[in-house]
Amino acid sequence: MILVLTSEGDDHAEQVVDLLTTAGADVVVFDPARYPTRATLEIGHSGDGSTRRVLDTGERRVALDELTSLWYRRPLNPVAHSRVTARDYVEEECRVMAESLWDSLDCLTLPASKAVLDRAGRKPYQLEQARLLGFDLPATLITTDPESFLDFYDRHEGRVITKPVHGNRLKADGEWLGRFAAPVSPMDVAHADALRFCPVIVQAYVPKRVEVRVTVVGREVFAAEIHSQVSNHTRYDWRHYDPGATPIRAHELPAEISARCVALVERLGLAYGAIDLILTPEGHHVFLEINPNGQFHWIEAATGLPIGVAIRDLLMSGVK
Repeated sequence: MILVLTSEGDDHAEQVVDLLTTAGADVVVFDPARYPTRATLEIGHSGDGSTRRVLDTGERRVALDELTSLWYRRPLNPVAHSRVTARDYVEEECRVMAESLWDSLDCLTLPASKAVLDRAGRKPYQLEQARLLGFDLPATLITTDPESFLDFYDRHEGRVITKPVHGNRLKADGEWLGRFAAPVSPMDVAHADALRFCPVIVQAYVPKRVEVRVTVVGREVFAAEIHSQVSNHTRYDWRHYDPGATPIRAHELPAEISARCVALVERLGLAYGAIDLILTPEGHHVFLEINPNGQFHWIEAATGLPIGVAIRDLLMSGVK
């Protein structure tokens, strides 16, 4: 039995669930936002040393100890009943209960438990692990010191970009804004003192032939090249995606880089990861970051790479 934790409207999960059910797998899809109002979770420790873990979705009672795989895809946090007054307290209690239960299951968890995903998603930690594995990295500074920033800026003759340490969405004046990798302008330099209030990642700009998205599923590697330099929208960050002007094609990674990508995913404790690289004009692959639960459907649609099938096969195998 396979449990998929996700929220409504997740087309990635829908695709793989269809593949799983077509292959005859027993699949349960559940969003923890239904708990505790419309679903129940239960952990029981008996006097003889055995344990019982149960999910009742309201439609099906699931013996969680019989799971062979868990896909921690895109679940929402539990939501308290509308009649509850101490909502924050109740929702935190429910969140801890749910995550403790998922973490305790002795089965394949894709990509990993929530705690491992949180650690693997920290960019400073990723950079250090990639460095230890021998990846080429851009010259990088992570700081709140304006003087260190200005010195780095001067050393690289102003050809630097900044990116957030962790989140790429922020709320300002009631509006949600996106924070992407962006070049440092003279106006930014004039406001360097503001760095004292929040850390930032500063990197030397690396010239690009193309950007490479590497999706690792278990030990399978799927690489796609994103021709981000053909459009001004994507020149510094391909996530400013311009679908009419940004070709995406399958990419052949050198065996050494492919093996290094698998090693990084394993080192971070993951069974899946979406890695962003730069291919320089000289042919060097430079590591930028890894999204431990990154989207894949858009790469598959553009290139035909069978990522969804690989996820299905790994979930069906149950091999940790």
